[in-house]
Amino acid sequence: MAKRGELDRVRKGVYYRPGRTVLGRSRPSPDSIVTYSSKTLLHPAGITAANYLGFTTQNPARPEYASSASSAPRALAGAHVYTRRPRREGLSERECALLEFLRDRARTSDLDPESTCARLLGMLGDPRTFAHLTKAAADEPPRVRAMLGAAGEQLGKDERLLWRLRASLNPLSRYDFGTLRCLPTAARWQASL
Repeated sequence: MAKRGELDRVRKGVYYRPGRTVLGRSRPSPDSIVTYSSKTLLHPAGITAANYLGFTTQNPARPEYASSASSAPRALAGAHVYTRRPRREGLSERECALLEFLRDRARTSDLDPESTCARLLGMLGDPRTFAHLTKAAADEPPRVRAMLGAAGEQLGKDERLLWRLRASLNPLSRYDFGTLRCLPTAARWQASL
């Protein structure tokens, strides 16, 4: 079927049936290629994560993913893969994308700072999501824990979870919150303003 042009070979063992569009033959989405090509746990990062979460409508020319592997899978030659990220087993793809968004200081958001903060707080409102992220943030940079703590305090989350985040921070350090410095509780979580 590939020789007859009915299917396109993406890589060994992975084929795609292209559709017809006004611009020619359609191409497979990078997310589909990741799903079928990689045995490595990947999740969205950078602009791909911001798009996935609804903070931007941009689609990067090269999709961005993050992985705990030490090298990028060969199947993703056209994508940018950030390697050696902490293992994120037990987290949903959305939760992983939220951690990546916090890691990037929300700089990939096309929304104004207040709308970005409001949308993020809405996503962190679910108690299970916040608890999962608090546990996973132990392996993240301190700024991620500080931003998560500021958001959690704003939402009135469980004091035990907030204490765990605060106890992991150096009380003398200041953290760049980027776009998220507009969180009302940012100063109490050591944001550099």
